[in-house]
Amino acid sequence: MEPFAYEKDCPGRQLLDRIGDAWSVLIVCSLADGDLRYTELAQRIPAVSPKMLTQTLRGLERDGLVTRTVHAVVPPRVDYALTALGRSLLGLVGGLLDWAETNITDVLKAREAYDSRI
Repeated sequence: MEPFAYEKDCPGRQLLDRIGDAWSVLIVCSLADGDLRYTELAQRIPAVSPKMLTQTLRGLERDGLVTRTVHAVVPPRVDYALTALGRSLLGLVGGLLDWAETNITDVLKAREAYDSRI
């Protein structure tokens, strides 16, 4: 097997960086049950700043994982939804979340052990 090359400009790396980003994972999972408005997404992911939420949504839209629909009403309404491509990620990101929930106790113990050594 050849060594894994992870060049900075490699499209595969760029995509892995996108879908492996914590905010992207949380957004994809939040949209699993259907369309959400920007404010609803912000409420479901309270730790994300408005700037990071906007940047991440734009990146997901650019990569074809999320659609953005602007409704011509007052006040303006914008809905976000997963595309078919975005929905294909649900098994993967759901698996990551399941793994995190299953293993958080062991990770916290490892952190505590590590921190006690330094």
